[in-house]
Amino acid sequence: MIQWKNWGLWLALATVIGFGFWPIITRDAAGRETGFTILLAITMASSLNIVMGYTGYVSFGHVVFYGLGGYVGMYALSALGWPLPVAVLAGGAGSALLAFLLGKAILRLRGSYFALATIGVNEAARTFVANFTPFGASTGIELQFSIYKTYGGAMQALWLTYYAVVGIAIFAVLFSFMIKNSKFGLSLMSIREDEDAAEVMGIVTPNAKTMAFILSAVLPGMLGTLFFFKNGSVEPGDAFRLGFSIESLVMIMLGGQGTVLGPVLGALGYQRLRSILLTSDVTLGSFALKDFQLVISGLLMLLIILFIPGGLVGWLRQRFPRLRRVLA
Repeated sequence: MIQWKNWGLWLALATVIGFGFWPIITRDAAGRETGFTILLAITMASSLNIVMGYTGYVSFGHVVFYGLGGYVGMYALSALGWPLPVAVLAGGAGSALLAFLLGKAILRLRGSYFALATIGVNEAARTFVANFTPFGASTGIELQFSIYKTYGGAMQALWLTYYAVVGIAIFAVLFSFMIKNSKFGLSLMSIREDEDAAEVMGIVTPNAKTMAFILSAVLPGMLGTLFFFKNGSVEPGDAFRLGFSIESLVMIMLGGQGTVLGPVLGALGYQRLRSILLTSDVTLGSFALKDFQLVISGLLMLLIILFIPGGLVGWLRQRFPRLRRVLA
């Protein structure tokens, strides 16, 4: 039975709800865009945490589910004329199907071999889509402005997508918590600690890993549809950007992998830092700091591995033993 009295869960939910609802209350367009970026990052990190944090498999190709889901959803909107809610579900379903097929193929690999395979999968997906005519090949898919009239115009559509992302982010936190505190979550963490021992104990590890992979893929697929619907177009380079996967890994490690609160805090902290770097005019010699967000990602990952491998939440739990039971 899931124990809902956990301060880590409620702090994570309070963070998501606070950042999500503030732009709605103030009707601030700039705050909406900032909130959209942060909530998207929180959802991506929380979903990746199912594979990386709970199962122990480091994936550099998580963005492939985001990109494919975006393409499937945009195709459903533009070519098939499906309404946005159905297109969003189609994006999630398409990513889940891809995760099932990939899981059967590459989850037999472990450690660095699996990590390298996920990089190859992302590049293969990007190349395939760039040559797939129904998806617009290298030019991608662009929505006609008339599609937005169905939703009250472009401005109202922006708010509609924002409401959807707020709901998905809240669900992502709850979903992550429920998985971690379920029998299935216990089997995933057993695989993370010792996969061979988990098999001896009766866990069917290939099925458990594949299911975790599928569950981690659904929400990114839905997010991809919403993001590119908001932008009005999708292209291979934007949909399968490897840097997005790397940033998601950094967010999880910064906050604390294997926890519910960690990806939320990590995504929030990293996105605020990234925002400062992208908008800053400060220079270091002849280099602009705003061009160094991925360099900072690499440095953060190195520092975390060396000094706080458990991330912020892990450090707090180690520094203050009383927090071990209340920080999920």
